[in-house]
Amino acid sequence: METRIDEIAPDIFRLSTFIADMPPAGFTFNQFLVRGDEPFLFHTGQKQLFPNVSDAVRRLIDIDRLRWISFAHLEADEMGAMNLFLGAAPHATVAHSPLACDLSVDDLADRPPVAVTDVLDIGGHRLRQVPTPHVPHNWESALWFDETTYTLLAGDLFTAVGDGPALTSDDLVDAAMTGEGTFHYTSLGPATAPTIRGLADLEPAVLACMHGSSFQGDGGRQLRDLATAYDDLVERVRRSTGGPQDAVTVPATVPGV
Repeated sequence: METRIDEIAPDIFRLSTFIADMPPAGFTFNQFLVRGDEPFLFHTGQKQLFPNVSDAVRRLIDIDRLRWISFAHLEADEMGAMNLFLGAAPHATVAHSPLACDLSVDDLADRPPVAVTDVLDIGGHRLRQVPTPHVPHNWESALWFDETTYTLLAGDLFTAVGDGPALTSDDLVDAAMTGEGTFHYTSLGPATAPTIRGLADLEPAVLACMHGSSFQGDGGRQLRDLATAYDDLVERVRRSTGGPQDAVTVPATVPGV
């Protein structure tokens, strides 16, 4: 099992581990290191990936320099190794929203976290936290937008199976909706598409995706197309009468479907 390193934007590195035996076609777990005066790690990976991911971080920086750790929401693949990184990086602090800190991180983190309400300037990059409650899931969900490189650290949005290239300019939406049909990971509701359109208004040039390829190009259009796809999905679910439906388009968890 190998963790690969690719620079997807200036001083933003994708650390990617492909797990080939995860059905249906293998699955990538990606973390992102933003290298600045105060380096920032988005996602830690699970505990069992810590040796791989921490070695990848060490290939990019002296791990003693790691200053910030964050993630979109509480989940093993996002922050399972949080305390292992806090132990390995004595100057690192977890940064998240006040809600996430109050709900869980204050209790779970071995060192007190910092509650961020706006921008974290790490020297060379200005990272803006953008709350995305329940999108794609979890109340405390929040993403980060690097205003310096116009990179959106997109978390679980655009989840895709398989092992594609580190960075692509190809459309992500069809593969993302296939991933939705496979995993049913999104909390579908009236706020889903508007929240994604709010991210599109940032007009990102790079989408740093946790599961699958990252994207370079018109990220705003990708997000708007994704929002439209979720609008269509919500409408199909709303109209469903409980008869046989395509699993790609209707989550199995919808009552009566």
